[in-house]
Parts: sequence; structure tokens; C-alpha cells
Amino acid sequence: MLGIMRKYKQSVIIKIVFGVIVLSFVGTIFLVWGKGDSGLKGSTGYAIKVDRTKISYEEYQQSYQRIRGMFQQMLGAVTPEMEKQYGIKKSAVDNLINQALVKHEAGNMGLSVSREEVVKAVAAVPAFQKDGVFNFDQYQQLLKSQRMTPAAFEEAEKEELLIKKAQEKIKGEVKVTDDQLFKQFRQDNDRVELSFVSFSPAELEKEVKLTDQDLQAYLQSHQEEFRSQEQVSISYLIINPAAYSGAVTLSEEEANGFYQKHIDRYQGKGGILPYAEVKEQVKKDGVADKSAKLAYEKAAEAVNKFSKGGDLTAAADSLKVKSADTPLFSLKSPPPAFAGESEVISRAFMVKSGELGGPVETTKGIYLLKLKEKRPAAVPPLAEVRKRVEELARKDKAKELAKKKAEEAIAQVTKGAGSYKLQESGPFLYKDPAVPKIGPSRDVVDAAFKLTTAAPVAPTPFTVNGSWYMIKLKSRIEAPKEQFAAQKESIRGKLLPKMQEEAITAWLKGLREKAKITINPALAAE
Repeated sequence: MLGIMRKYKQSVIIKIVFGVIVLSFVGTIFLVWGKGDSGLKGSTGYAIKVDRTKISYEEYQQSYQRIRGMFQQMLGAVTPEMEKQYGIKKSAVDNLINQALVKHEAGNMGLSVSREEVVKAVAAVPAFQKDGVFNFDQYQQLLKSQRMTPAAFEEAEKEELLIKKAQEKIKGEVKVTDDQLFKQFRQDNDRVELSFVSFSPAELEKEVKLTDQDLQAYLQSHQEEFRSQEQVSISYLIINPAAYSGAVTLSEEEANGFYQKHIDRYQGKGGILPYAEVKEQVKKDGVADKSAKLAYEKAAEAVNKFSKGGDLTAAADSLKVKSADTPLFSLKSPPPAFAGESEVISRAFMVKSGELGGPVETTKGIYLLKLKEKRPAAVPPLAEVRKRVEELARKDKAKELAKKKAEEAIAQVTKGAGSYKLQESGPFLYKDPAVPKIGPSRDVVDAAFKLTTAAPVAPTPFTVNGSWYMIKLKSRIEAPKEQFAAQKESIRGKLLPKMQEEAITAWLKGLREKAKITINPALAAE
């Protein structure tokens, strides 16, 4: 369906899709239009089975493509990472499961959709109307343009109407009591003020005492943070192909052949330049190419000759170059001499002891390598990393200490004991994004509005921006009750849809818990 949307972004079909076909069902979209005649035809198995209802792989693919297409409409592109982030495949599966469950339950509710209801719904689609009246020819033509039959469209419309009826029945059973309305009124309009004590880990670090045993235990439990990378040191030589330029010649035939093979190199403003105009450059490039090949051959001969004993010095002498050594280095921290030489760095970690590695050809030259030393990745002894271990262990212990002190404060303040200097937040509303002097925390706000004069202290501490807090109700400033009557219906208008959605969510969850749902392992592995 959304594939059609992408093709006909400006067409009237968008009105059909969003005006009639797509039903939002508590965050789950039942996309049933566009099945056509595929269904289970040609399928020997199933993608999903809900009780006795089998859902074909074709139906899953349609659901997946529709949802993916919807995201493409919104985001412009959908990468594999985005698919995982938004759970597109899971949504496709959930939609089909929910659709099967609701259709079946609608039957148990005694719900049905008559032919007249389907006809009425189809006729009401503006896209099928002409001058405000349903036009059968227009209806057929539009469906035909989307490769759909009226029978398929009407069956999908029937399913949608059935789902809507089930949804509306559950919604209709939801009633909002005056107590619930008043509770919501209080939550929307009351102001709460807290007393609190905060404990900052940074301020408590000086109180942390660490023994060698503590440090060793920390190192053991955080080994990956301190594990060193594998390191190597190598001896190497580098051959400059230009050193062999005097040993090569380039015939006219070879030069012309080089030009033809690399003709794309020789372009001017008007296109490919004729050989006569670039002849000297061609010869220069051809000589450089032959020099590089000769240098590589010489390097390969040296490797074959001296590889058995791994004698890099003898290889260097035969090639009339000097060798050099590197200190120990890791993949992430190569020596300056190898800056930009990713292939050389990679090969350095592959060379075996006693052998020569290479040739490795780069823009700088041709390398031969010999392993001097290799140190495997390892957790260093405490003595080598003591300072860093102590710094991190102290921070962790300070966090634990801050939480512990907040818990102790809760116990003391609840009993009316302790000599804590309480701070005051000042009043705030439930809808406020942050608690004054504490910071943004929905958990703190939720807890604050549940506190009472009988139980004014929150039983657990809260962490906000790294610090731990003990909170206590200082006061609750109640909104004038006489305002409730004026706001009652407005509150109902906001609360009822929320409660209806919660009811449908709970209903759907119950259906899923009772159902036997099987997902084809091949599909689950995608």
C-alpha cells in the first residue's frame, strides 16, 4: 500500500490510505488494505500462526513493506540500522497477530458487518465520489489503477469495520467516575513543595577509603577497561620504485599500449587528449609503472630467498636499502613512520616469528617486514595502572556512598530523627518539566504527587544528574474545589480517551496471553 503511496504521492489515493484504510489501534496499526488476491495462495507453510489462524509469508511481507514504506514517507530513507531502531519487522508481526486476535474476538463478541455497512462505508470515500455522490465507474477505475479488485477492497473494508466495532465496544465500556475526574483535577492543578537532602558523589570522594584489596577487586571486576591492546614491534625496509627507473626502458609500442590502457588519465577540457599531445607524460608514467613492477619483483625475489631464515638484513643488503626498527605499537597507535599506511600496519600483526612479511605495496613504496616482538593483549598488574584504578574505584565508591547516605537519610527522617539540613524545592505542578533545585526527573515528580501528610517521605532515593536525593513532602497546595465544576467536562474530554486506550491495551494484552502464537523460526531469524 505504501509502495503505491510513494508512486502516487500527489494522487487522491493518499486520501484513501489515511482517511479510510489505516486504523490506529493503541499504537498498533492494522493495515489490511492491499491484500489483493495473494493471501495464502502459492504458500505451503505459514509465517505466523495465531491459534488456528495461519498467516502466510506473503501477508507478512505485505505488512512489513507497508510499515517500512510509511517510515520512508516520514523519514525519506530507511537504513537497516533504522529498521532495528524502530522495530519495523516486529511491528509487522505484531500487527498481523493483533489483527487476527481482534477479528476472532469480534466474532466472540457477537459482532458482524453487514453488506449494507460495507457499501455505505465505500460510498462515503470522497475519492470514489463525483460531485459529492458515489460514482461506480470512478470507483472501479481507481481500484484498477492500483491493481485491486472491488471484491478485495471491500473484504478489506469489512475487516476494518469489524475491528473498529470491536474497538468501539471496548471503548464504550469505559466509564470515568467523578472520583477519577477529581483526582485528575487535583493532579493537574495542585502544587507540591518538597523538602530534600542531596548527596553528591563528587563531594563524597574525599570520604572514600580504599585498600589494596579494594583496588585489586576493582581491577578484577573491570578487566576490560584496563586490558592493554596487542602490541608488536617490527623491523622493516622500504623500496622506492624510482630507484629502478634507470633500469627500465619503454618502447614506442609499450608507450602507446600504456596510453590506450590508461586513456582516462589523459583528459583535457575537450575530452580525451590525443597521444601526440601527451606523449612525454605517457612515457614518464609508463616508466614509473614499469619501475614499480620491477621493484615489486625484486622485493618478492628477496622474500623468497631470505624468508626461511627471516634475514631482513640480508634482504636489505641485496636490495641496497637500509632497514629500520619500530618500538612496540598497537593497531590504534601506530608509529609515526607508518602514518596512513593501514595495509602495512595490518600486515605487521600478521607476520609470523622467523619469517619475512610482504611485499606490501603502498603509495610510499614497497615494504618488507620482520616481527621483532609481540605482546598479547593482557590486564596489567595493579602497580602499572594503580593511579587510574584508584581514580575510577573512588568515583564508583562515592556513588555507592551517596546512595547509601540517601537511604540512611530516608530511614532517619521517616522516624523524625537525624540532623539533616533540609533544602526546599519551592512549589511545582505535575506537568512541570523539572523539579526546582533538583532537576528534570519524571520519577521524582510522580513520587512527589503520591506523598501524603500521613506518609510524607518517599521510601526510596532518587538519582538526578548524578546526585542522590531523599525527598519529603513539605506541603501540597490544593487547587480551589470550586474550580472543579468548571473544568470537569474538559478533564473528562482528556481523561476518557486515555482510559479508553489503556482499556484497549489491557484487552489486547489479555488476548495475546490467552492465545497460542507461533512464529516461523525462519521468520524469527530475519
